[in-house]
Amino acid sequence: MTSHDTDSAPSAHGSLPGAGSIAWTPGTERMAGSNLQAFLDRWQLTCFDDLMERSTADVEWFTGAVLEFLGIRFSVAPERSVDLTPGIQQPVWCPGGRMNITASCLDRWLESADSSARPALIAELEDGATRSLTYAQLATEVGRCANALRDLGLSPGDRVGLYMPMTAEIVVALLALARIGAVVLPLFSGFGAGAVAQRLTDAAARGLITADGFFRKGSLVPLKPVADEALRSVDSLETVVVLRHAGVTVDMLAGRDHWWHNVVAQASPNAPPAGTAAEDPLMIIYTSGTTGRPKGAVHTHCGFPVKAAQDMCFGTDVHAGDRVYWVTDMGWMMGPWLIFGATLLGATAFIYEGAPDYPGPGRLWAMAQRHRLTQVGLSPTLVRTLKSFGDNPFRDKDLSSLRCFASTGEPWNPEPWRWLFERVGGGVVPIVNYSGGTEISGGILMDNPLRPSKPAAFAAPCPGLAVDVVDKDGQAVRNEVGELVIRTPWIGMTRGFWNDDDGERYRQAYWSRWPDTWVHGDWALVDDDGHWWILGRSDDTINVAGKRLGPAEFESVLVGHPTVVEAGAVGVPHPIKGAEVVCFCILEPGCAAGIDLESTLSDIVVAELGRPMRPARILFVEDLPRTRSAKLMRRILRAAFLGEELGDTTSLVNPEAVEAVRKLTA
Repeated sequence: MTSHDTDSAPSAHGSLPGAGSIAWTPGTERMAGSNLQAFLDRWQLTCFDDLMERSTADVEWFTGAVLEFLGIRFSVAPERSVDLTPGIQQPVWCPGGRMNITASCLDRWLESADSSARPALIAELEDGATRSLTYAQLATEVGRCANALRDLGLSPGDRVGLYMPMTAEIVVALLALARIGAVVLPLFSGFGAGAVAQRLTDAAARGLITADGFFRKGSLVPLKPVADEALRSVDSLETVVVLRHAGVTVDMLAGRDHWWHNVVAQASPNAPPAGTAAEDPLMIIYTSGTTGRPKGAVHTHCGFPVKAAQDMCFGTDVHAGDRVYWVTDMGWMMGPWLIFGATLLGATAFIYEGAPDYPGPGRLWAMAQRHRLTQVGLSPTLVRTLKSFGDNPFRDKDLSSLRCFASTGEPWNPEPWRWLFERVGGGVVPIVNYSGGTEISGGILMDNPLRPSKPAAFAAPCPGLAVDVVDKDGQAVRNEVGELVIRTPWIGMTRGFWNDDDGERYRQAYWSRWPDTWVHGDWALVDDDGHWWILGRSDDTINVAGKRLGPAEFESVLVGHPTVVEAGAVGVPHPIKGAEVVCFCILEPGCAAGIDLESTLSDIVVAELGRPMRPARILFVEDLPRTRSAKLMRRILRAAFLGEELGDTTSLVNPEAVEAVRKLTA
């Protein structure tokens, strides 16, 4: 649950560097050929603003129009696209409808020779080995896996964990579980045993699909041994399927554990989809907040995949045959988002097992060239890392296939944004900025092919979402920082939290501050030109002597210095000022940390933000605590600095960074 107080939002001062400049404007050809323009034409809408007005005023019309446009298949047609009579918090989507989402992801592409032969999936391993599956081949593999899972006793409604590396088999398993009507529990491949056990226990999981291990930066990452440790405390678990991937010896428990190659290869490829209802659960994706245990956001067959495809269709403008990559893990929502979105649109999903900068900083760009990728999705943190290597890693790469970059996970700093756009993309490949969350099934704000882009900003809300920025009283504000809220329901919204039978935790998390208003927990601003800005989590805001600033303001200033690769800022208690700022900086390789650099950086902050904002300390670290999606965990950074309890750390990919901060400040 996001915590709030009644004070004012942070100052906008310094938050929007370059806010007045348009960096990219779509050309006539790109606009005319876009999916979004085709949607406008289909419904005789004159412009994007008309779409936003109609889509938010008439949710039922828009939902039905999207389902039609995407070609979503129902075995029994719904009575209507949505029943809003239960209220904005819990509408009923596609009432009476029956559908299994895999029929739209797979079966429909088998009806023509061209689409069945189109690549559905390309998977590259860290060692360079590559596997490609056409839609026909993927459907065959999914059918075998689905029948194998049925033969092992898994049935509709059973919760099954997915704890695997990013190989072709994880995509097969995801779709096979959906095919049989099971409920997928995507688990981050970097989780330890405690995090795995917590989620499997909460969901009362009956099954787990895992692997012996995988390799990251040349080192073995064990999975089956971690799973075994976790399963000692999961009483509900009956079936484990293990992919032999790393080739290491693992223990197998007779009666419970089964090798993938033994059970899947033997199964029939013909597996009709389970007759699921449109609102039957498809996935439970766990998300961590600032307090409490992780929340299991429930998503359905007609929910998450439809929203994912909608955003990919209207935002990043993916067409059939495009090749789409997002640097992600299946345990982050962008993993299932990529697979469902790409297959619903008839595109090719590209996935990669290893680190995008291994064995060298040019790996990402080499894969883009080798596989003729049309979209690369990445985080600002990854861009900052790649920027530190300079231009040489991409200079000799042919990136002419790229139609756009995409970005999500955290706010941008302008300098890395401009580097990606101007240097890597040559000033012609747009960056589609995207912000939302697990509970959203995708985006709240997003760039699109009909609107110009500003560095680090968003062109507009996603169609169908009545998004607003409000002050402490819930009143709409413009050109002023406030809370990001949503005032209409949308098909991808979580149906609630698992094991929250009365819905109280769900209501308290998002609906408790103002009537019928979803509060997302982000500070945002709409500028004079109608562009939107995300300025960090609203519970990360720092109040120094009555003046509120978001941590992104400090971080943007620090990253602007040529020695600083990445920065994190947190507020810590001060007896007089209420809070003071402590900043953590990762430096360029070879740069010497010391009191002189600390003083220089501190002076730059003062020059940009004012003397009251001088950091109390600037500390130099090798890494910052982050999730696999590269999101900076400021809450944990602050707790480590203060020597406090860390709270939920299960989403951390690098716990050693926490210990380094603690030692540094001891």
